[in-house]
Amino acid sequence: MRDATRTTTGDLTDSELMRRTAAGDRDAFTTLYQRHHAMVSRFARLMTGSNSAAEDIVQEVFLVVMRDAGRYDPQRAALSSYLYGVARHHTRRRLARDRQFVAFDGECGESTQCVTEDDMNASLERRQTLQRLRRAILSLPRRYREVIVLCDLQDVSYNDAAAARGCAVGTIRSRLPRARGLLTQKMGCAMSSEEDHQPLSMRCAV
Repeated sequence: MRDATRTTTGDLTDSELMRRTAAGDRDAFTTLYQRHHAMVSRFARLMTGSNSAAEDIVQEVFLVVMRDAGRYDPQRAALSSYLYGVARHHTRRRLARDRQFVAFDGECGESTQCVTEDDMNASLERRQTLQRLRRAILSLPRRYREVIVLCDLQDVSYNDAAAARGCAVGTIRSRLPRARGLLTQKMGCAMSSEEDHQPLSMRCAV
């Protein structure tokens, strides 16, 4: 028989779950974690190139949620933007601590979802291309990597990306084309002007 409390919390909005979490409702926190941990984990993996680092960052992000849920203001930003902002902060701390980008692990842990959508039948050429793409993303300066990951790979809106980064929407709009151009150069491939204006998620599966 299903737990009635968990069924109820699963129907609540993020704002309501945050209010309940602030009041000490463990079921509400569990629902928040189940609803958003994959999103945070994928962002952290794409930013660090490391599954183990991403797992640590996910735990840190949701410890912040548990501790500071009462400070969250839904009028200022969607919860996803808030979580991206917290994840961004802890990702920067992790990279600063390591003092260099971590090489991509190459294997996905049993408890995490792979960054790529490849299956066992993917061609060697495609796998090599995706590995080059991951390395190229990791080699971008952080300010450009963040907008590529948020807007092109996570499909976050410009407004939400700006809220997550604490900057103006115009900054996202101006930085994204430059980020795409740098990534294209690093991949060493020529694209038509039409392709250049398409979101990366339309061209690549990462």
